[in-house]
Amino acid sequence: ATRKKHAGWVGRRQPAKRMTEGRDTRMTLTDHIRTLPDFPRPGIRFRDVTTLMLHPEAFGDAVAGLAAHVGDATLVAGIEARGFVFGASVAARLGLGFLPLRKPGKLPGETVSRAYTLEYGEDALHAPAGLVAPGTRVLLVDDLIATGGTAGAAVELLREIGCEVVRAAFVVDLPDLGGADRLRALGIAVIALVGFAGE
Repeated sequence: ATRKKHAGWVGRRQPAKRMTEGRDTRMTLTDHIRTLPDFPRPGIRFRDVTTLMLHPEAFGDAVAGLAAHVGDATLVAGIEARGFVFGASVAARLGLGFLPLRKPGKLPGETVSRAYTLEYGEDALHAPAGLVAPGTRVLLVDDLIATGGTAGAAVELLREIGCEVVRAAFVVDLPDLGGADRLRALGIAVIALVGFAGE
């Protein structure tokens, strides 16, 4: 039974609607995101984009949707870990460089860091020091925004190394948790391809 359910996500043959055809893809993308209850702790519904990434057309539509909001950014930054998948794909699509914002102990050399609080713990993001020119305009990308703790720390970190964050783009927004509004309060334009009510 487990194998059959897994194959339902991986081997799905119905193509996603293409962003380039000018169709509304929100329901299509939503249909490719599974919800896992009680992860990483009881009461939380985890919106898993792994199933979206497994579907090549839905994944392509998500990357295209994020890339459409680059504005005048000249660099894409992504938050570890799924932000690397989407951010690097957007950067490659647009012919821009990609800056990974990493967890502690992952980057060599001198780094700049920013600590933040999660719903279920604390963490930090690091960026390399001295590698990005001051004034660089950045599109920040991640798979999901919930409370905005991680994304807010990413914005502050990018500003600390001298970048200007043009906007932040996410595949999924959980609007009831207020993260997008938290970023807007920092002066950041926020877009998300799909939204899920509730936590």
